[in-house]
Amino acid sequence: MGKSEILGKIAFINHEKKYAMIEYEVNGKKKTVRGSIDIKLQKDLKEKKLIDKAHHFMMGDMVSFQLKLADKNDKMVAVNINYLYNNALDMIINKATINNNLKGYLKVADDKFFVKEMESYVFFPVDISPWQVLPTIEELNEPVLFSLDHPEKKDKAIAILNKVKYIPEYNTAIRLFKEKSIIEALIYKVTAHSLYLNLVGDKVQAKLPVEKSTLSEPKVGDKVPVRIIFLSHKKIAVEKV
Repeated sequence: MGKSEILGKIAFINHEKKYAMIEYEVNGKKKTVRGSIDIKLQKDLKEKKLIDKAHHFMMGDMVSFQLKLADKNDKMVAVNINYLYNNALDMIINKATINNNLKGYLKVADDKFFVKEMESYVFFPVDISPWQVLPTIEELNEPVLFSLDHPEKKDKAIAILNKVKYIPEYNTAIRLFKEKSIIEALIYKVTAHSLYLNLVGDKVQAKLPVEKSTLSEPKVGDKVPVRIIFLSHKKIAVEKV
C-alpha cells in the first residue's frame, strides 16, 4: 500500500444506496468512514489503475482506501476502495467444498435477490431462472437453504436456492424432456442462421440452428417437430426430428 492508504474492514453495506461503512484504526482508536461501492465507480477506478480490480463488496471484506473531504460537506469519506481479501468468505467457501448445504436469509437490493449467509452475513447473489416464480415480499428476510454454484470460484460464487417454484409451462417442459416427446413447436422469429421457437405456449422458448439450404423455407407461424435434448434451469436445447 502507498503511504496515504489505510487498511480497513467493511462493517456495513447498503446495497440499495451503494455505499459501505468501513472500520479502521488510528493510533489504536477505532473509527468508521463511509465510501461508495458502486460497481460502475469500481470499473472506472480499475481503468484508471487506482485499484487492482472491480469488486462486488461483501461484509467482512478487508480493503485499502484513502481519505478525502467530501465535496458537499466537511466530512471525510473513503475513496479508491480496493478489495484485499475476506476471511469470512474463505471460511464459507471451504465449508461449501465439504458440505454444500448452507443457511441464510433471502434479501433484495437494487431489484436483485441475494442470500445473506446466516453466520457471516456475507451476501451472495441468487441465481434466478427465467422460468422461476420470483420470491414474494412475504418470503424476504425468511430463512432459506441454499448451496453455492462452483464454490471454487469465490469471486463469482452464486447462491442456488434449494426450494424453487417454476411456472407451469416449465414443469410441462420437464415432463416433455423426460418422456422424449416430439413437440410441434411454433416459429415466432426467423434469422439467417436460426429459428426461434415457442415450445410450451410463449413462456418456454428455444433456438434451433438451421442449415443454409433450408433458410428460405421456414417462416413465422410455421410449426417444426422438435425434441428437447438438454434442459436446465437456465437453458433449453432442441433438435429437429
